[in-house]
This record gives sequence, C-alpha cells and structure tokens, in this order.
Amino acid sequence: MDRELKLRTRKVIWIGFVANLILTVLKILAGIFGRSSAMIADGVHSVSDFATDLVVVGSLSVSQRPRDHNHKYGHGKVETLATAFVGGVLIIVGVGLFYSGIMKIYGVTQGVVLPQPGLGAFYAAIGSVIIKEILFRYTIQVGRQTQSQVVIANAWHHRSDVYSSFGALLGIGGAIFLGSDWVILDPLAAVIVSFFIFRIAIKITRETLLELIETSLPSAHEDEILQIAAEVKGVHDPHELKTRKIGNQIAIDIHIKVLNHLNIEQAHEITVDLEKTLRKAYGKETYISIHTEPLIPPAKN
Repeated sequence: MDRELKLRTRKVIWIGFVANLILTVLKILAGIFGRSSAMIADGVHSVSDFATDLVVVGSLSVSQRPRDHNHKYGHGKVETLATAFVGGVLIIVGVGLFYSGIMKIYGVTQGVVLPQPGLGAFYAAIGSVIIKEILFRYTIQVGRQTQSQVVIANAWHHRSDVYSSFGALLGIGGAIFLGSDWVILDPLAAVIVSFFIFRIAIKITRETLLELIETSLPSAHEDEILQIAAEVKGVHDPHELKTRKIGNQIAIDIHIKVLNHLNIEQAHEITVDLEKTLRKAYGKETYISIHTEPLIPPAKN
C-alpha cells in the first residue's frame, strides 16, 4: 500500500473516532435528560466504537509495516485479527442491546411503567442516523479503494450504528407521538436493532476466521488465476494451485510446466513473465511462488 493510501486509511479512522466521541456524549446526555432507554442503549453502543477505533488504528500501524526478518509474509494477519475483534465487539453489543430491551419489555408485562421519552432524544436520534450514514459511506469507499478489511469492517460498524439509531428513532418517535400506551416501542426498537447488529457481526467474524485458518480463495477466483497463468507464453498445464489471504493481500503458490529443452535462464524468464502478469491482475504486493516442472513432448512415431 503506497503512502497516500496509508494516509487515507488513517485519516478515515481518526475522523470516525472524533465523530464517535462527540456522538457518544450527546446520545448519552440526550438519553438521560430525554428519559429514553433506547437512546441510552444507543449511546452505550457508541462507547464500543472507541475500543474498535483504537484497535483499528493500532492494527493499521502494524499491518502496514514492510516485511522484516521475522515476518517474511508481512504483517497482514494483524489486520485480520483486528477485523475479527471488531466482529466480536459487535456480537457483544448485540447481546447487550437484546438483553436490555427484553428486560424492559418484561418489566412492562409485570406492571412497570416506562417513562415517556422527550423530544431531545428524538432529535439526537435523527442527528445520529444522518452523521453515521455519512461516516459509513465515506469509510466504506476508502476501505474498498485501499482494499483494507479492517476499514471495511469499521464501516459496517458505522452502519450498525445507523440501524441502532434508526431503531431508537422509531421507538422514541412512537413513544412520543402515539402516546403513553406505546412507550413499549422504545425498548422494542432496541431488540429489533440487535438482530441487525448480529447479522453484520456474524458476517464479519465468519470471513475473518476463515482467513485465519488459511481457507483458500473462492473456486471462481482460483479458476481465474489458472486461466491467467495458462495464457502466459511458455506456460503449460498450470496446476497444484494453492491460495490464501494475508490481510488485504493474497498469496499464490502454483506449479507450471515448461518445455524440457529450455535452459535455466529461459525457464526463469517464463516464471518472471508469469509473476508480472499475476501482480498486474492482483496487485504488486501479491505473494507469488512458482514451481517449474519439465514438459516432455510426446515421442514422434
């Protein structure tokens, strides 16, 4: 990743960090003074963003270091671990929101009277939805441009905040404008939001765990690699392909056959051409290992 892309990834994370700080304080205060359990829960959800933002900043700093003597494949797995951490935090947040909402709903069935939220909480929810959606779109764009897993995961964390705040908005709005009989909509919104968060968290966590256990790239991706290799002049019968992800890079290990009458220098030139072709397709930081085998032409009758 070049210097400009590194600066963009760090910039987007720090912008999100500052925005999360401001939103967390505003949402918790709005929830307390606006008597809204949904807004307080949403504010607590935002507190988790600090932990993930700090982990993301730290992981990017480490994962973007160049290869060294002890890390010949670079530090990309650090980014994968950080992405898994973000997914784990989202799972915990989802459990917390679900439990809190269920307990309040149960309390209502037992005769507990929930306070009616105020307009301050309602306006705070509107502001949170707008700001977080802007952050999501900006972060996901940078994440895709830089092909950074952890930045993309952090973008989805912003989107989970959008769901959380939108659910709180509906619950608070219903509790305010439909009257005291509908105050239960406030905790009910928190429960519904938790399911959206679970869905995102499980997707993020599953993908990173698959990478950590060295799962190969999808079959379609591997077929594409074999096709690219087969089209390089001098390459015959590409086979024994092994692939995996290392952070936002991929590793390719492939066997090819070259005509047996070629000398070492000629065979080497073919492997260099293949490396250049693969790096052009998948990025200059792609890890490539090529094993050559002799191709013996069929005997002439």
